[in-house]
Amino acid sequence: MDQYGFIHEKLDIKILILFILRRLPGTVDGETLLELCQCDSGIGYFDYSDCLSELLETGQVVQSEEGYAITEKGARNADAVESSLPYSVRIKAGKQLEPVQERMRRAAMITARHEIGEEGCVAELAMSDGKGEVIRLRLLCAGEEQAVRIEKHFRRDAENYYQKIVALLSE
Repeated sequence: MDQYGFIHEKLDIKILILFILRRLPGTVDGETLLELCQCDSGIGYFDYSDCLSELLETGQVVQSEEGYAITEKGARNADAVESSLPYSVRIKAGKQLEPVQERMRRAAMITARHEIGEEGCVAELAMSDGKGEVIRLRLLCAGEEQAVRIEKHFRRDAENYYQKIVALLSE
């Protein structure tokens, strides 16, 4: 079967994986990484999977519960070789990365968790603007189910909740 696209060799696939991971502000889940790497139609799933495994074995990529991240060694190697990726692949990958980068940056600025202690179930919500924390709330909840719902809603629309709280307190 003929492969289309610019990337066919395993080395090029490894370079693309490192190129992508190097531009992300944190750990990325496996599904998102796969989608980003398929910016070139010449990459098959099994070749991608083999290359990712080899990058893990050589210590250029690390895997955690949250997903994959580039190591310092991987970043150095990527810096040295990523210019060998075809220009069109770098541009296409960069465009696909933009919404993922923005989503990851936003998620890193929002904290929503809960704990069950002596006082009951407490949800802790916080949001920063990249320079410092702009709001932190601790809410006593009726139970863990309510705390989880509050966390979900806060993560989804933290900026709006912040504006509403400021407006209410400023009246």
